[in-house]
This record gives sequence, C-alpha cells and structure tokens, in this order.
Amino acid sequence: MTTVPDLSGRIALITGASRGIGYQLAKQIAAAGAHVIAVARTVGGLEELDDEIRAAGGEATLVPLDLADMAGIDRLGGAIFERWGRLDVMVANAGILGVISPIGHIEAKTFEKVMTINVTATWRLIRSMEPLLRKSDAGRAILLSSGVSHTARAFWSAYAASKSAVETMARCWAEETKNTPLRVNSVTPGPTRTAMRAQAMPGEDPDTLPHPSEVAAKIVKLASPTLAETGMLFDVRADRFKKYVMPA
Repeated sequence: MTTVPDLSGRIALITGASRGIGYQLAKQIAAAGAHVIAVARTVGGLEELDDEIRAAGGEATLVPLDLADMAGIDRLGGAIFERWGRLDVMVANAGILGVISPIGHIEAKTFEKVMTINVTATWRLIRSMEPLLRKSDAGRAILLSSGVSHTARAFWSAYAASKSAVETMARCWAEETKNTPLRVNSVTPGPTRTAMRAQAMPGEDPDTLPHPSEVAAKIVKLASPTLAETGMLFDVRADRFKKYVMPA
C-alpha cells in the first residue's frame, strides 16, 4: 500500500496539470495538504481541476501558461517568490510526443517543438525554480521521463531523445545539490491511460492500462519532506527506485 505523505503547508508547482498524470498528481498532492500551483495551457482543464481540489477541501492557484513562453516561466518564478518566498515541490510533468516516425522523416519544426517543450522549457523551469526550492527546508524536484529513453525504440527518436536529455539534466542537478536539502529524481510512469498514450498507440485498448490516478498515487510519495533518495530513477510499475549505473 502506498503511503501518502503529509504535505501540510507545502507549496507545490505542477506543470501539465490540466489532464492525465499531472492532473491526478495535482489532486493528490493537494489532498495531502499542499497548496498546488497548477500550470497548463488548457484553461478549462485547470478550472475543472480547481473545482475538484476545492471540493475536497484543498487549495490551488491556476497558471494558464504555454511553456514555450520562456519569459513567462521566469515571471512565474518571480511571482512565487513574491507570494510565498519559497517552493517546496516542483513536478516537471508537461511534455509533448511529437510524431512516431522514422528519424529522417521528422519535420524540423516538429523536432524543434519537442525539444523546446520537453527539454528547453524543463531547463528553464529548473533555472527559475531552483533558488525557490533551495529556500525550502526540504525541496523536492520530480521530473517525468519515459521508458523509451532507455530502450531506443524505432520511430520514437525525438521523444526518446528529449526524455534522455531530461534525465541527464536531473542527474547533473542532483549531483550539484546532493549536499543540500534538495532531492531531485526522475520518474518513468510506464504505459498509462492518457491522451498522449492514445496518440502513440491508437490501436491499444485503454482499459488494459493503469488509470493516471493509480500512477500518480505511486509518484506522490516523491514529494515527501522525509524522502532521502536523490539522483535516482523511480520506476512506477516496479514501485521502486533504480540507481543509475556509472561507467567504470
């Protein structure tokens, strides 16, 4: 049974919070007591999330933002500092698939968009939020990755490369901050009943996949102030951390 952490009084930022895993993580982190800063492009999804969080007795701040707006990410960091002076949890969940295609057939604009949203925006989020996370007594950073970053699956080159980059950034960041209270970890959620999965696997029966709420229930413990692990990969299907093997 997954233990729900006590996040009372914590401030948690979650990107891609209008649907899927991000939506469910926002609900569960709010239910654990945190004030959720929910970031997404889709206003309707954010408003629905806000209704659910408030109906359950939680609190949320909605931030409609396209993560391609790098200056907007920086402004968000400034706004969080002005209002709360710190950030306790950062979940970098937002991402796009791009296309499932032979690498030589991917249009330049598609490849660049995948890298902009999945990699550059994640870096910008780290850059903007790290000072706030360092002001927390137990900052926690959770970066969503994918199993394809390890399997090098045919036709998934852009998405797989973007998630490999995210994991490498997370590992470097964890090394840089390992002597601080900040803990940084990546997550591979595994196949999940989401719109992105349906886009990638149109012939798959979604009822055979875990619901995003089930996946989120296993990830939420990474936000705990008592978490000790850093620089690791959390495998949702195995429900455990995996160490990266360093070359000799």
